[in-house]
Amino acid sequence: MTLLRNALAAAVVSAAKGNSHTAVSASAVLWPDKDRQWESAIGPLRQAMPNLLTLGDYDLESRSGPAIWLKCAMAGLVPEVPMNGVPVLYLSGVSRAELRAIESCPRDLQPLAELQYRGVVWSQASAKDWTVSAFLASKNGGLGLDVAQDRQTLEALGQALQSGVLLERPVAELQGRAINAEWLLSLLAPNPTRDLLQWMNAPDTTRQQWGDVLWDVFTKRCKSDFGFDPVADGVLAAAERLAKGEGKWSAVAVLYRDSFASFPNVYPLLAKVQPPQMGLFPDQELLAGYPQANEESENALRYALAACASMDAAQARTAVATAEKEHGQRRGWLWSRMGRSPLAATLEHLAEVAQRSAALPIGQTPAELAASYQQSGWQVDQAALNALGCVQAKSDAEAVGAALRAMYLPWLEESARRLQETVKGAGGLKALSTQDNGTLPEGTCTVFVDGLRYDVARLLEQRLSPLGKTSIEANWTSMPSVTASGKAWCSPVAGFIAGTADDVDFEPRVAADGKPLSAHNFRKLLSEQGVSPLEKHETGDPQGRAWTEAGDLDHYGHEHGVRLARDMTTQLDQVVERITEFVDAGWKRIRVVTDHGWLLVPGGLPKSELAKHQAETRWGRCAVLKDSAHGTPLTFGWDWCKDVQVAYAPGVTNFMAGADYAHGGISLQECLVPVLQLECAGMASPGAAVKIQSVTWKGLRCTVVVAGASVGQRVDIRTKAALASSSLAASKPLDGGKASLAVADDEQMGAAAVVVVLGADGELLQKQATTVGEK
Repeated sequence: MTLLRNALAAAVVSAAKGNSHTAVSASAVLWPDKDRQWESAIGPLRQAMPNLLTLGDYDLESRSGPAIWLKCAMAGLVPEVPMNGVPVLYLSGVSRAELRAIESCPRDLQPLAELQYRGVVWSQASAKDWTVSAFLASKNGGLGLDVAQDRQTLEALGQALQSGVLLERPVAELQGRAINAEWLLSLLAPNPTRDLLQWMNAPDTTRQQWGDVLWDVFTKRCKSDFGFDPVADGVLAAAERLAKGEGKWSAVAVLYRDSFASFPNVYPLLAKVQPPQMGLFPDQELLAGYPQANEESENALRYALAACASMDAAQARTAVATAEKEHGQRRGWLWSRMGRSPLAATLEHLAEVAQRSAALPIGQTPAELAASYQQSGWQVDQAALNALGCVQAKSDAEAVGAALRAMYLPWLEESARRLQETVKGAGGLKALSTQDNGTLPEGTCTVFVDGLRYDVARLLEQRLSPLGKTSIEANWTSMPSVTASGKAWCSPVAGFIAGTADDVDFEPRVAADGKPLSAHNFRKLLSEQGVSPLEKHETGDPQGRAWTEAGDLDHYGHEHGVRLARDMTTQLDQVVERITEFVDAGWKRIRVVTDHGWLLVPGGLPKSELAKHQAETRWGRCAVLKDSAHGTPLTFGWDWCKDVQVAYAPGVTNFMAGADYAHGGISLQECLVPVLQLECAGMASPGAAVKIQSVTWKGLRCTVVVAGASVGQRVDIRTKAALASSSLAASKPLDGGKASLAVADDEQMGAAAVVVVLGADGELLQKQATTVGEK
């Protein structure tokens, strides 16, 4: 592949051959260039022309000097400039005519004038100096290319030469095409849309980095392609056109949408552009490019959501549904992707709360209510949690909280009261539990996650699904649903635990010796029953049974309240990381359990009164009654010891004011706890450990060695990796990680091919390029 740089060097050097009939070879090749058109090409040409010397100021590194120095270098008197062949003297600013008229030749050129007789001049057949355009277009001594001769093309040629991009083009690429200003400018600025955004992002810095040539090209392209003058119009005018996104500016708008993070300073420019006046019924699509329009809509939506505070549930649901119709499409705007439309984003989840909260869990028994909740009720909780997680600014959080409180709190209240009525009839929840933790099979690790509510467990299930087959069930936790009681309730040693009337803070004890179920005694009891308690990052024996704890949703909820919704992903990351450690260690089954769920209501749960003299111990949603106290309408015995009477706050109220986050009462969110199981045995991808170690050819026979191979895997040689029909040899099974295949058709010798490793089901696991018969 001959580059233009090499073709130019060859043309200049070939001038030294002159007339083949002459007896004496040329002493030098003179390259006059009165208009200095070739000056910028001299630097890149030096590598291709080691004998190239330049008339000018003395600079040994660039092999440049005055006429006398050039004569010395030609004569071999300058050791640093070895001459191997005919010297080429580039005469910048000098014409052939100046050399010919010796009498009037400038004094500093006179030492070189005699070389026109001993050497040759590289010039056109007409004796004129070679210009860039002439050399490219001429069929007599030039390249014979199709070069336009208009002023714009001639200017672009000079710029392309000066930038160096033209010299590096293959001659074959230039042949058979029209070389004009448009094409040359496309070489200098191949991505004008990106250049435009880069300039808008940092005008002064970009202009300085580009230099005069590229800046001149950029301004020309802006005028011709975008109808815009960056010098006269400025960046704000560019921002106006970008916001409209009309004509060729639509390509700029698309690029900005796809890579806005690369141009952080463009948004402040767009934010200054005022959107067009649209009247009473604005066309939202025409406003999509204007940050101000988005900001105005966010303000209007904030007001609409905040107004829900004075509405009943039905009115609030209608208001949210109306807002969704008006603002929902803004989630497709760029500003939403940039995180500048948090209320439009949260509106999607608020609309789901509005739609789903219109229906309550149904059933006449706790089991029926639980089934209804598992079918669809949990989605209300998840939508509410997602809505709270979308906003951070205080004003936004307050507006979302107002709308949620109007729709979600009544749904929570009525759902809880329905469950509480059925629990009264059933005498509690313990009899409905189907938990059986004492018969867990070997290879099972139980992971306890404090406060893993059912809807959050659904999110966790999605996160774990790539690790294996998941399933989720639900059970009732202990009453009350607090950690000290519920953790023991869901443990593999629940059958060896009991409670007494003397136990405090709902902490039961070891049934065999009556010792309190402290952390130490709990781990000891687990070990005695063949369950290994594991500390952080311990993975234990995958062939046995284990218990460990991960995450801390409950502590975070008590500490940060509503912020738990925003940071839920981070909290679940800890759980997923811990479970992944067990999967990587080879455990067959991961069983995720929890002690309780919780209620989360922005603005705090309603307050319920309980006289201080009645309570022995008061919690947020429950309290232990004194022996002398009369039972409340919601009083049940502690599941670990019925002699301990526990009063529960009615509905979703709280005995303590101001709590956004609470548990310990009777509600589906607190008492119906998930049991999430992950079957991870054999879930590792069969191709993950497979590696082609070597491919060896002996003639048409190929030997393939594969590391990590398993039973049923095969090797094939194909021309197209994914197409079985392109096979060049009958596939062979891997035996001991090795297979030998023969290509039957000797005409395939030297053909490009691919060695592929296939799973038992034909799935492509690994591939490696090869050449048939290569040595």
